[in-house]
Amino acid sequence: LICRGLASSASRPREDSWLKSLFVRKVDPRKDAHSNLLAKRETSSLYKLQIHNVKPECLDAYNKLCQEVLPKIHEEKHYPCALVGTWNTWYGEQDQAVHLWRYEGGYPALNEVMSKLRQNKEFTEFRKERGNMLLSRKNQLLLEFSFWNEPVPREGPNIYELRSYQLRPGTMIEWGNYWARAIRFRQDNNEAVGGFFSQIGQLYMVHHLWAYKDLQTREDIRNAAWHKPGWDELVYYTVPLIQEMESRIMIPLKISPLQ
Repeated sequence: LICRGLASSASRPREDSWLKSLFVRKVDPRKDAHSNLLAKRETSSLYKLQIHNVKPECLDAYNKLCQEVLPKIHEEKHYPCALVGTWNTWYGEQDQAVHLWRYEGGYPALNEVMSKLRQNKEFTEFRKERGNMLLSRKNQLLLEFSFWNEPVPREGPNIYELRSYQLRPGTMIEWGNYWARAIRFRQDNNEAVGGFFSQIGQLYMVHHLWAYKDLQTREDIRNAAWHKPGWDELVYYTVPLIQEMESRIMIPLKISPLQ
């Protein structure tokens, strides 16, 4: 009985390994960085996503301060950056501000802007005053997927949904391959704003940004996608790539180019 038990337990790793090999989806080895394979080649833009958790009693003052200072950075011709959008979270984590910036020229442009802002006394005072209003903050540097829409200013009123996906490490290429086909199912109503993946910060993060007239329109558009042949299959294959996901419904500030 002891020998039989030992033989049985010794065979289990081989059996488990064989069973796992039936279900593990293999990705072909790549000879280039994922960012080079997935990002837009015609532009060298780098994006920064800032998420600020604001003290509840300070949200109005925070918004007012941002609306006074951020447009000056956006409109300054000597800063190679642009404010893509700025919002407050409506549904999701409360008392939260989300800012999305574009640096036209990649990392050199980011370094140039940061260097100039350190010499800007108004911005230095802005950061000090803003810091007193925050509970926490984080940011990520992102690239945009080559197959997604370019985020350009749009008229409102709209609500925006930021859907954030934490992928399993090693699955970014698979995600890109599937969504290069899936995006065509979600462009009929002009709801697709932009799609991004992280380079610095929390890695293997994907962000999809959508615009809707209201929550009911969002519901109708999302339900309609399930009636298009092929959408259900793409969802079926992308869901196993996800470790966590989060949805924020956001309202743009008055200064946001995305209204």
